[in-house]
Amino acid sequence: MTTVMITGCSSGFGLETARHFLDRGWSVLATMRKPDETLLPASERLRILPLDVTDTRSIARAVESAGEIDALVNNAGVGWLSAFESTSEQSVRRIFETNTFGTFEMIRAVLPQMRTRGTGVIVNVSSSVTLKPLPLLPVYTASKAAVNAYTECLALELAPLGIRTTLVLPGRAPSTSFGSNAKALMAEALDAPEAYGPFIGTVMSAFMESASEEPTRTGDVVHAIWRAVTDPGCPLRLPAGSDAEALAA
Repeated sequence: MTTVMITGCSSGFGLETARHFLDRGWSVLATMRKPDETLLPASERLRILPLDVTDTRSIARAVESAGEIDALVNNAGVGWLSAFESTSEQSVRRIFETNTFGTFEMIRAVLPQMRTRGTGVIVNVSSSVTLKPLPLLPVYTASKAAVNAYTECLALELAPLGIRTTLVLPGRAPSTSFGSNAKALMAEALDAPEAYGPFIGTVMSAFMESASEEPTRTGDVVHAIWRAVTDPGCPLRLPAGSDAEALAA
């Protein structure tokens, strides 16, 4: 039986990816900060594990209890919209702890067993904003760009050990919590000088356009993750959604 561990399964890409793998006969280790047994259909192939990617002890407990992991999908992350000048140090650290170091620590926890077996797949969910940055997303973009950088290095480092590493780069997806909460994120995160007003309008227009056109659907990202795990021939960077594909072309 093939087993996948997926982080951030309480909503969005993570939740739908867990359903997708279950439907295709995989054993799924769905992790959430606050486990909710009602989110996924009951199955003997499903285990829901408590896991906070910002807590190394929580990671260690989850990986130890999980047993053999054939594929790791690092999906957990947080979005943030704020002018660089008005982003607090506390917020910067929170974003990097989740998006960058959380993924880093998950990989470090799972690598020893994959290396010992000489096989495994690691998929890191990043973002298409690393292909075309936008104003008011400097910290979020930097946190994902760091994931891109160390994933590319890991691909070279781990391939000789039989471990394959892939990046999935979703486009703008209004159906996710980041997309649907864009206005709320701005209201909470933006306490910027008046000079940044035009940028606020630009970014809000981009999100509103996404909401009407939905260039990236949840299914686009789920299928990209599925391909990243199951297709040994897929590229290192796998864009998901029509806007992400256009940026990557």
